[in-house]
Amino acid sequence: MSIRKSSTSVQRKSGTTVMLKAGVKSNDPARNAYENPLTGRYGSPEMSFIFSPQFKFSTWRKLWVALAEGQRLLGLNVTEKQVKQMRRFVDEINFDVADAKEREIRHDVMAHVHAFGEQCPDAKPIIHLGATSAYVTDNTDLVQMKAGLELLAKKVLNTIAALAKFAEDHQDLPTLAFTHFQAAQPTTVGKRACLWIQDLLMDLEEILRLHQNLPFLGVKGTTGTQAAFLKLFDGNMKKVARLDSLVAEEMDFKNVLAVSGQTYTRKLDYMVLQSLCGFGQSAHKFANDLRLLAHMKEVEEPFEAGQVGSSAMAYKRNPMRCERMTALARYLMTLVLNPALTAAEQWFERTLDDSANKRLSTPEAFLCADVIAEIYLNVAQNLVVYPAVISAHLKAELPFIATENILMEAVKRGGDRQDLHERIRKHSQAAAKQVKLHGKENDLMARIAGDEAFANVKDELDSILDPAKFTGLAAEQTQMFLGEHVHPLLKSRRDWLGRKGDVRV
Repeated sequence: MSIRKSSTSVQRKSGTTVMLKAGVKSNDPARNAYENPLTGRYGSPEMSFIFSPQFKFSTWRKLWVALAEGQRLLGLNVTEKQVKQMRRFVDEINFDVADAKEREIRHDVMAHVHAFGEQCPDAKPIIHLGATSAYVTDNTDLVQMKAGLELLAKKVLNTIAALAKFAEDHQDLPTLAFTHFQAAQPTTVGKRACLWIQDLLMDLEEILRLHQNLPFLGVKGTTGTQAAFLKLFDGNMKKVARLDSLVAEEMDFKNVLAVSGQTYTRKLDYMVLQSLCGFGQSAHKFANDLRLLAHMKEVEEPFEAGQVGSSAMAYKRNPMRCERMTALARYLMTLVLNPALTAAEQWFERTLDDSANKRLSTPEAFLCADVIAEIYLNVAQNLVVYPAVISAHLKAELPFIATENILMEAVKRGGDRQDLHERIRKHSQAAAKQVKLHGKENDLMARIAGDEAFANVKDELDSILDPAKFTGLAAEQTQMFLGEHVHPLLKSRRDWLGRKGDVRV
């Protein structure tokens, strides 16, 4: 085999041949580096900001301010002037100074302590007093997760609201239900939507529980014993405990971990990502259902006027939103394994094999869940229903489903149950043969109507085949479910409603 040297470069090392394709770099430096699709292509600016350097390091500085202010209030030699100077530069981060210092000392927290102190020379002596790195890194992680959970909860709530309206609008529209993806007893379009909503309610309950009860690490010191702070306060345990509370209150946390090592237990990361994973499961199920419905042309995701469905087949309306949801949901569900393994791997009061993993898995899980939530909301708010197609599919299968009702009605009018059952069995097989082998319409009703044994119900067949008579309590269940479980929730959180789902590309 020959290799064209004009298009490839060949390197040989240890008997291995590596082929590197030549390429020309763009004039735009941003185009020459890998870009995470979750931020560059799909994600919302809101969630992306929560895990941005600006949010992260400004939160570090807020924590240093909260620590200094708490120490001042509790009598340490920290002045109001020092705290005021620190507050001034909370959001004005001198990244260039911090980056240069980190390259020199290989420690991100101390690099930012130095950078902050350069801006606040009066406060420099007391920044990070008594604290260890985990004070800013771990507490910031918790702040970010709490903010991310709230943003996700708002989007899930709005999706529930959109699906609730959809369910209410279509609570009486009969449709084929499916078990094993085979036609089964009918339900209604609205009742089916309630199944999607119920999953989301469970997800939202767990997300809100974590958002409201997520504990703060607080000020715990190098091994969690608070020894440095006890020394600062001359052995005053009450002041150490009060400092813990003051910092947590300043950062808007109600609960503080009672015990910890240097870090908060990594099980918290697992619990949070598990809630995101649960949402991913629900979104995946919804998206798959809708992809199947789109195949049957019964219900579709929105398709814009200028949207291209396929580069080759111009007529196609591929369900790209739901396909993207399932793809991202699969990725999201795998990310929960990272914090599970990390939590299991921690040694005693802490190790550092968690940090690099957390930098990837936690932000990506939130960004991924956020993208899915945006798509889900967009689809839920713009679902397209085709009642005529739904009716046609129901009409094609309903004769088989209705045979038990026909049998019962004929027996009530004097017919022989065993004889009628055998006749229906033979007629059903013959009709199925017409459909499956010859591609013809289902003629079961015509066969039954032409059988003299069913003469006593012949005039009732149209009435017996009314689809609404086969949906049981679907409409009533929809009304009850929305009234008892959904509307009260939406009312209690009405200040969160009004969002619109956006699909960037």
